[in-house]
Amino acid sequence: MIVRYLLAALVAGLFSGVLMTAAQEARVVPLILHAEEFEGEAAPAGEGTTPATTDGAAATQEHSSLGAVILDVASALSPISVAYAHEGEDHEDGGIMFGMSRFSGTLLANLVTGTGFALLLAGFSLVSGNPITVANGALWGAAGWLAVHMLPAIGLPPELPGFPAADLTQRQIWWVATVALSAAGLYLLFLKPGIVAKVAGAVLLAAPQVYGAPQPSDISSNVPAVLGAEFAVAALATTLFFWIVLGLSLGFANEKIAKAA
Repeated sequence: MIVRYLLAALVAGLFSGVLMTAAQEARVVPLILHAEEFEGEAAPAGEGTTPATTDGAAATQEHSSLGAVILDVASALSPISVAYAHEGEDHEDGGIMFGMSRFSGTLLANLVTGTGFALLLAGFSLVSGNPITVANGALWGAAGWLAVHMLPAIGLPPELPGFPAADLTQRQIWWVATVALSAAGLYLLFLKPGIVAKVAGAVLLAAPQVYGAPQPSDISSNVPAVLGAEFAVAALATTLFFWIVLGLSLGFANEKIAKAA
């Protein structure tokens, strides 16, 4: 039975990763390429932009210390893939990951992260005793999106290349902690009965936001703020699409594969 659930998660993750790549190529990648045109230019004096995040691409844009490697792995589990890493890379031929083109690197990263998230979602479903089906798959997907993307983005919205950012390690720690607390909070709010569980869930959801995300001391940037806002919306929309597809496809795969005789 466990093997069947693993197979279902694998199928759902790969399927969702492919669709996520198509969605990114349609909307997210063009914005990143546009923002890269501003890199290397002097930032206008007194002009500010929105603070940055580790969500998705930002989690892999810098590698400032060996101590951040474990956090890099954790925060790289985002459907906005590591193929968007840009610092110190040659963009002329699009080579980004192991000599791959930008598209190939994005596809590979999305297949891996899609499978990883599918396994996590399936494992949480089994441990909690709440099966994922076609009927509730979209709700599971929405919960995953809230925990991994939307709630962390309140403090650290998705960033474009060239945007100012706080220390990488600090951002990663805050992001990982926020995802963990958000997942636990959503579990208590929606899957555990009793007023105490509901209150505890609300406290866990609010805690990282009250603490506050690390922010850069200088928010000046040559990248237009409107472009950053457009990217944040596009990134969150595509990740929502990814999670809804993942939840529905995992529910379908569970019913067709995991429960097959």
